[in-house]
Amino acid sequence: MLTLPLEPTDDRANPIFKDTASCVQWLGQLQLTNFQLAHSKLLTQINELNRYPMRGAERLSILELLRETVGYIQDDLAKKLIGKPLPLNENELMLFLSIVQLWQALVVGYQRVLQDYIAGDKQLAKHGALLCQRCLFYSGLKILEYLRTGYKFSPKLWRQLHALYSFAEQRKLHQTEVPDALSTHQMHSNCVNIYVKTLLASYTNPAQLTRWQLQQTDHWLSLWSNSVTVERRYTLSKNDAEPLAADLSDTQGLQRIERVQHNDTMRYLAMVPLSKLLRVHTILLQQGQTPLQLGLGDHFDSRACVELLTFLHQCWCEDKHKRSCVRRPVSLNAALCYKPEGIYAHLTGKPFIQRDRSSLARTETPAGALASTELVEMGYPLENWLMENESIMGARLNRADAIGGRINCKQLIALRPGNAQYFMLGATVWVRLTQNGKLEIGVRYLPGRPEPVRIRAHDINLASLETPAFLLPAIPSLKTPSSLVIPRDWFQTKRLIEVSHADGKIFIAQLGFSVERGLDYERVSFTTM
Repeated sequence: MLTLPLEPTDDRANPIFKDTASCVQWLGQLQLTNFQLAHSKLLTQINELNRYPMRGAERLSILELLRETVGYIQDDLAKKLIGKPLPLNENELMLFLSIVQLWQALVVGYQRVLQDYIAGDKQLAKHGALLCQRCLFYSGLKILEYLRTGYKFSPKLWRQLHALYSFAEQRKLHQTEVPDALSTHQMHSNCVNIYVKTLLASYTNPAQLTRWQLQQTDHWLSLWSNSVTVERRYTLSKNDAEPLAADLSDTQGLQRIERVQHNDTMRYLAMVPLSKLLRVHTILLQQGQTPLQLGLGDHFDSRACVELLTFLHQCWCEDKHKRSCVRRPVSLNAALCYKPEGIYAHLTGKPFIQRDRSSLARTETPAGALASTELVEMGYPLENWLMENESIMGARLNRADAIGGRINCKQLIALRPGNAQYFMLGATVWVRLTQNGKLEIGVRYLPGRPEPVRIRAHDINLASLETPAFLLPAIPSLKTPSSLVIPRDWFQTKRLIEVSHADGKIFIAQLGFSVERGLDYERVSFTTM
């Protein structure tokens, strides 16, 4: 039996609207010129409505009226948090919490009506599937809000989602189509669609996606969720995508099948049809068809769509946990710095000072290297982190310092673990904040020991300024040639640059192609001239 942990209603509750007619009137007067103020009013009134005792059918009617306005405002405010570094600042955190609270208010509202349905309210007899779908939908939006912002949430949210789907399945309501006028992609939906969509969207690590990628993934999942079935058993075919597993009694999302033990509460998402669909769309785009022709939206950049389709296939249909090098648990202190100027300062022991070409000095200032504490005092942070596991490819760390800077996904960092003499470069793969406020990151190492250098455009402009960069050596064993890590948006194919070593030696290089692009850096190939 489904357990709905709801507070009892209160006769003292006094929402502004107590029936459908007064709700229509209130919504008509709600000013949308200030979204945050409108959001606050909606949250207050829906919470008050949830406390107010009323018939289930009337409550359902009011909630259905509120959905469009709530969704419109929530979507607008949530955009302000996409891609923000962590931890959020005070204003961002307050906004995030208010968004999550409003999703929860809708969950509670629909759960109250579902409670009446379970109790046998005859007026709600035909609305069981709709109530389950709405509860799943808003529970899923709350989970996704946490995930795309990078904040960990209580495992109870997963348990709630699984329990709602399990109830719908037991009552044979999970495949019943219900109207969903707010969807721009499909006018009808069911519990299976919503459950699948939430599980798959959560499995992509939404915090590392851009706003456009989040929107496209949501759009595509709305179109494709019907192609994924939820089964009690699974079969494996050689060279086909393996199913993903969800335990209806557990407090986790999707898992690989080799990580779970089969039992009666296990459900499996058959991924072969979706895998084929993703691959076919990728091939057709590469052959010249447009996203619009394939029903993927009106985005003009086929390359961006191919990159996202490839990423989604890797997430859903390939073993993303399989590593060429096994990570081993460790417990090492590590020094970490970030931002190109800060990394340069700690690698050289000296702050980066701009020089133009008219300067005769080609070598670094003759003063000796500064201590790390001096560089920190000059505004180049060096933080203490704890390394939890590591392989030659990367590591997982959590911040040991009580306070520190804000860090984002795909950001360049430099790391010196334990008693190592040198720093290594890396890029953050994911960033998240635990429930107790600790910042965690996953880091992928960039190959080779980095050499800090200065680069400038090789042109006739005598005043062109230098910028810090990092030279990565060739690694024959990995068949990796030398590369440069330069500031983002500085790269141009065939651009000529001057590269200055710390000892004053200079060489001219021509940039080749972009190997990878992060938030504040780009790793590029080059040839010496």
